[in-house]
Amino acid sequence: MGSEAFLLWGVVFGSVGLAYFVYGKKQRRFVPLLCGIALMAFPYFMSNTVLLVVVGLVLSVVPYFFRL
Repeated sequence: MGSEAFLLWGVVFGSVGLAYFVYGKKQRRFVPLLCGIALMAFPYFMSNTVLLVVVGLVLSVVPYFFRL
């Protein structure tokens, strides 16, 4: 976790994750809640910036396609 880009992307996806978490909790929707938790936690387990962006984008669009 040495680059500035990695840190910036981690903050961006963490912010999106917080928004999904709050939305999922208020609306009692399971998919946004889980994606929000995953978006806030997954940057701690990544080591590559490109992989961080790919996984973050996938987790960010999952609630759009799966509305449960």
